[in-house]
Amino acid sequence: MVRGLLLAKIGVFLLCLIPLVIMGSAVVTGAAGPNPVEYLSHETGQWGLRLLLLTLAVSPLRRLTGWAWLIRFRRMLGLFAFFYVCCHFLVFAVFDHSLGLPSILEDIVKRPYILVGTLAFLLLIPLAITSTNSMMRRLGRRWKALHRFSYLIAALAVLHFFMLVKVDTREPLIYAGVLAALLLLRLRPGQWLARRTASRREVQKEA
Repeated sequence: MVRGLLLAKIGVFLLCLIPLVIMGSAVVTGAAGPNPVEYLSHETGQWGLRLLLLTLAVSPLRRLTGWAWLIRFRRMLGLFAFFYVCCHFLVFAVFDHSLGLPSILEDIVKRPYILVGTLAFLLLIPLAITSTNSMMRRLGRRWKALHRFSYLIAALAVLHFFMLVKVDTREPLIYAGVLAALLLLRLRPGQWLARRTASRREVQKEA
């Protein structure tokens, strides 16, 4: 069991690295297009958001399926989400502003979508810092209260994406729908579990 879990964690770790490998390969081979910086910004942001939503999906999936082992992957997924968001911000800070703090701050204040994205990034930092077992023990109940901000962060990330694309909003709307479904599952877990239990009983009776 322990060995199987370790292998599964290694597998998830490697899977989370695949987007980074693909991005690097695209830039080196020229497949990133005429504007590799824009490509990197888009892809790192997308994967940060996807992994954040996947992290939020772990608890509802665990409740609905009864697979308790899913919780073992939540921290890794969350940290990889933070990693890709950091890469996304670094692309903006390094390639667009050459790490010039006055220029970065000016752009953040001037453009609302960058302000929203930066706020999401800043809120994600304390969640990443407090993701260790020692911090969980130290914070106690406050840890859960702090990590509930992950839903707010995801909402800000979706809003950031929506404000960025402006015209074709289909993709950010899909992410918004996924987030809404996750929130519904979190706010009404008792009803969902009751329905699941009732369905199981009906199946057992029919059998």
